[in-house]
Amino acid sequence: MLQEKKFHYNSKSGSSYYFTDEGVYRNSNHWGRAANCRWRLLSLTDGKTNNATAKTGYAKWTDFYPNNETENLFYVEWNTETDAIHFQHKSNPEYDGKAVLRNAAETTKRIQLIKKLFETDNWADYLKYDDVETLRKTITEALITTNKTLQQIKQPFL
Repeated sequence: MLQEKKFHYNSKSGSSYYFTDEGVYRNSNHWGRAANCRWRLLSLTDGKTNNATAKTGYAKWTDFYPNNETENLFYVEWNTETDAIHFQHKSNPEYDGKAVLRNAAETTKRIQLIKKLFETDNWADYLKYDDVETLRKTITEALITTNKTLQQIKQPFL
């Protein structure tokens, strides 16, 4: 159906948009942060998104949240079962108020910092702990739920 339609807008980055009264279709080979929007493609299958392959997503107009770069509208969400770290908006109905709200740039920095904790264990070389996984969990939770720096969080373990 959508293939037969002409897209209303083509962005400089190659995404195409088709607008309806109820929402918007986006056809793109890149998902996540796009210009001033943060699109997340929730796949109907368990397959991973291949950035070389274009996928089409749909969002209702009512599903869009207010967005700007300066207000504290965003938080870090951590799936403890998969260790997936996500950028979320405070209007997300699943927001429980525990994660600190930050602006877009600070949220991105926290996500990058947390992801580094999961890539290696060398950050724990000079710390006193019994189990690195327990320490990683403690530090990750603190990075999400406080405004403390990583150094402040690690201080009790020196």
